[in-house]
Amino acid sequence: MGQILLVDSKTLDGFEGLHQAVHGSHVDVMQLGRGRLHGTLSHVGIGEFSLSIGTFNVGMRTQRVSSDDKLIIGMLLAAEDRVAHWSFDMQLNDVLVIPPLLEHDGVFHGGSAYAAMRLDLNDVASLFGGEARLSDPDTWRSRGHFRADAVNGQIATRRLVAIMSHLRTNRLGLTWSTAEYWRRAIAECMAVNVMSSLPPDDSGWLPSARRLVRRVEDYLDETGTRPVHVSEICAALGVSRRTLHRAFQEVFGLGPVSFLRQKRLCAARSMLHRSAPGSTTVAAVAMGQGFYELGRFAQYYFAMFGERPSQTLGAATLDTEANGIGSA
Repeated sequence: MGQILLVDSKTLDGFEGLHQAVHGSHVDVMQLGRGRLHGTLSHVGIGEFSLSIGTFNVGMRTQRVSSDDKLIIGMLLAAEDRVAHWSFDMQLNDVLVIPPLLEHDGVFHGGSAYAAMRLDLNDVASLFGGEARLSDPDTWRSRGHFRADAVNGQIATRRLVAIMSHLRTNRLGLTWSTAEYWRRAIAECMAVNVMSSLPPDDSGWLPSARRLVRRVEDYLDETGTRPVHVSEICAALGVSRRTLHRAFQEVFGLGPVSFLRQKRLCAARSMLHRSAPGSTTVAAVAMGQGFYELGRFAQYYFAMFGERPSQTLGAATLDTEANGIGSA
């Protein structure tokens, strides 16, 4: 990855703003619907990887020139009318693949919202590692359309919008220690819709559950305190997400996502408990552990530990003050 972190958001007042509809790529646009275009455009950049989310209120035609050497994976978030890319009629939450160096032509017949992830084709092996079909660059060399599962598609869309909203309002939450987690969280929202449209892949050997869990824990020990996404573990260990889920269910009776969440909650509690007065906030600790919905973080925390995170931080403050009095 490059050495640039970016969070940017602006209001659109005219179709010209959509020339930057995808961060790092020029898009030719033509307004089709009547009326002044209004909308929003937000970008998150992590090196050469980026996520763009845009909204607009009138019909548009978009074209990408063939000089862009990056892969673009897009998702339709909302649409008032028909949306077509090439010959593909898009439905809500569907995923579109625009390979490198390929011209693209899309028509939005009414107001719409979209998300676009732009990355280097060579990054798919690490980003989707563990999922053999997704981690193969050849999967992404041809234009493609993946029909989203109705339920999973809605969940993926909500998560993607929530991630963007969180990083836009908490820009300090995007640091180099958390960047890989956010990159993978964004990519997973796209991947889940692609995987749901592919036939199931039951091939592959299921290793000993305890041995696999031990390898996961060793990997987590090596990463230290930074948040780790499930897809990173799958890529590092060369196993599919399904295999990982079966192993954790067998050993712990819960999936790897729940296990990682509880591990991150424990890390957050330790940080809050040992923090000096005024040195941090609950929000900063939560974001440092990859919790981008602070209300949900508080709910998870209370259910896990029986107290609010602010109480843990407050107790640490009181303990520090008491020690100071005792040593005076």
